[in-house]
Amino acid sequence: MRANGVVGSVAALRRKLRAIASIAADPGATASERENAEALKSRLQQRLREAGAPAGDWTDQAFRFGRWARAIRTTASPAQTDADWTDHARRLGKAVRRGYKKWSSE
Repeated sequence: MRANGVVGSVAALRRKLRAIASIAADPGATASERENAEALKSRLQQRLREAGAPAGDWTDQAFRFGRWARAIRTTASPAQTDADWTDHARRLGKAVRRGYKKWSSE
């Protein structure tokens, strides 16, 4: 058994439940799709109740740390845009304003 088997299964159930709820709330879904989604939603909610709350031990913390590390790895800083003269003028204006405030306060 995996170390985060319980936490992983609970997280998977919650993801499935969110997907089912979005289908049930979709105005373009047919009546039979809504009925199926509601039935699945009730079964998933029952499985979540049976699984209970996460243990809160080190496996739960390791799972959350792994998710955080993956998010850090995948996020990237936005690409540098080509600056035009207004950006440079704004930076120059801010620098002059800070300098003037410092000079006038002395």
